[in-house]
Amino acid sequence: MNNFFKYFQIAVDNLKRQKMRTFLTVFAMAIGIASLVVMITASENLKKSVMSQLDIYSPNSINVEIRVPGKKGESSVGVNITTFKNSDVDEIRKVSNVDKVYSYVTAQAVIKYNSEKETVMIYGYGAEAGEVEKMDFESGAFYTVDDENSLSSVLVLGKKIKEELFGDNEAVGEIVYVKGKPYKVVGVMKAKGGGFGMDMDKLVYVPSKVVQKKILGTDYVMGVMATVIDAGKINETKDDLKALMRDRHDIEGEGKDDFEVMTMEEARTMVDSVLSGITFLLMALIGISLIVAGVGITNIMYVTVVERTFEIGLRMAIGAEKRDILWQFIAEALVLTFLGGVLGLVCGAAICYFIYYLAVVFGFSWSPEIPLWTFVFSVAFSGLVGLIFGVYPAKKASNLNPIEAIRKE
Repeated sequence: MNNFFKYFQIAVDNLKRQKMRTFLTVFAMAIGIASLVVMITASENLKKSVMSQLDIYSPNSINVEIRVPGKKGESSVGVNITTFKNSDVDEIRKVSNVDKVYSYVTAQAVIKYNSEKETVMIYGYGAEAGEVEKMDFESGAFYTVDDENSLSSVLVLGKKIKEELFGDNEAVGEIVYVKGKPYKVVGVMKAKGGGFGMDMDKLVYVPSKVVQKKILGTDYVMGVMATVIDAGKINETKDDLKALMRDRHDIEGEGKDDFEVMTMEEARTMVDSVLSGITFLLMALIGISLIVAGVGITNIMYVTVVERTFEIGLRMAIGAEKRDILWQFIAEALVLTFLGGVLGLVCGAAICYFIYYLAVVFGFSWSPEIPLWTFVFSVAFSGLVGLIFGVYPAKKASNLNPIEAIRKE
């Protein structure tokens, strides 16, 4: 044990002699470790954010959404698909085991109150969305089925839109104007934060049929969310919905569907798989950068062996064994990578807290907490890099012939 500490003491003393070289090597390792810490923290935050958005839906939910025909799993964003009609929604309501159903569309418009106006994203949500999704209200409530069926001009405001239009004043009961037409505010949502790449507090909710008739002038929807009565039969219900849609859209053969049916459990599994794949890819890229840093350590240690050939030969001539020389240089490599790992953790944590500060300023959800296993993994991995890439120059040093080494001086 004493010899072990002696190796590291000698290693520290030797590294102090080459301060600039030591700093640059440590800094290169620190960049890789800091990137690893930030990437893992960002990945965890992204996963929590996306999963929390999926959590607003009942686990007994099924989503039926438009898709580009023959492009299963591919988003239809940017493609105008008009085959999912209101009549399809009515038939979905009749499927056995289906309970609540609401359709959804999106639009963009200018909303105005007195002299204040904002361009907003409008979510055309069926009235039963209030019973399917978890919605919390600061004031008022969600519009009703009667409101939707009678095409009442009513809406619900996200928290930020309410504040931008009304400030601290009460909004429920007031009249705002969308595309120049009056709408009554019936509810204001509590703060939800960011999700799915947008600020959920800047959304405006309007009955789906009202958006179709008064804003878009269409008779088709983007999709339908439905809940089931018996969760144990959710997969059977999914098959029934798929068969219904294929029959109504006259689809024959595989791979031609212009829609996709997915349960919430399937959605969660898919999202988790995608996010895990992205995380693995980023970790692989950062791993490559750490390996490059390891190659740099090998090069630095090799140069060090050449520079200290006489010293090595002299030490071996007066009794130092091969293992002493071997572990001395391995210790130097381990000290370099350990210092790089610690510095990287500190820098990574600082960057994470800086991102947290920016997220708070701009109203996004972000946790600065770094998983404990990240610290252990980062230090262990940096040490492993030092051990692997320090072995070759260390073995080269320990295998020097002492007489030849002294002659080189």
